[in-house]
Amino acid sequence: MADINHFEYGWITPALSYALSVLGSVLGLVCAGRIRTARTTGQRAWWGLLAAWALGGTAIWAMHFMAMLGFAVQGTRIRYDVPLTAASTAIAVVAVGIGLAIVGTGRLNPLRLVAGGVFTGAGVASMHYTGMAAMRLNGSLGYDTTRVVLSVVIAVVASTVALWLAMTVRRGLAIFASALVMGVAVNGMHFTGMSALSVHRHERVGGVTGAQVSTLLVPIMVAVIFGVVGLLYALLAAPTDDDRAAAAYLDGRRAPEPTPATPAVAPDPVGLRARSTLGQPGTPFPSRRDNPPR
Repeated sequence: MADINHFEYGWITPALSYALSVLGSVLGLVCAGRIRTARTTGQRAWWGLLAAWALGGTAIWAMHFMAMLGFAVQGTRIRYDVPLTAASTAIAVVAVGIGLAIVGTGRLNPLRLVAGGVFTGAGVASMHYTGMAAMRLNGSLGYDTTRVVLSVVIAVVASTVALWLAMTVRRGLAIFASALVMGVAVNGMHFTGMSALSVHRHERVGGVTGAQVSTLLVPIMVAVIFGVVGLLYALLAAPTDDDRAAAAYLDGRRAPEPTPATPAVAPDPVGLRARSTLGQPGTPFPSRRDNPPR
């Protein structure tokens, strides 16, 4: 049995992972709030996609990878399978997106909330263990069944609470407080799942294939930074309810444009204008050649 260290760099990696989960939760809750106020199906789909990326990509997956930076196994190097790592990202984003679609379409009720929470929680747990399966080292991985089940239960409960908060929380202070709670839940699920892991080292030490952590760190952090900047830009550029109310108020106070006046027609009491051909534009001037004398 190999010795495992979950905090190789001290409290730096768990602190950064918690900060990422809180940041992603704040952005995700704000984007989810825009789903409720969207007027068209396209706008709801757009905000749902952004919320899924913020919650699934930043609050959950980026937090998971940041916490994995502090994971080490004595006597072996750790590499990562790139396709499986990318698949774990897609699983997290898609699971959160489907969960938001379940609770965000129609009226929110307990059945929808539980169904969305179970589906999203199962997706989050799948993301976690897919990311663990992407590890390559000189040894085999084993899991304690009880702690694995406990981590899945935490994921389902945390996902249900997150979806409920996404559909109900509106004010800024409440969003921040909810994000702090969600950060605790997401990190609790991750480290509970990590505590279930055991590594049995192989006697023969061979080469470990896969990408190093440093190789994956740069593109992942660039993607997170650009994702956060894009989310902030989308939130700042989109009009809020107050902006729409102010625009409607200004439109109501704006004076109506004057209609063009119709030119007045001079009175014609004896009907000469109707019988005259000279007064109409385009009428040729009469000539004696047109009416020769008889």
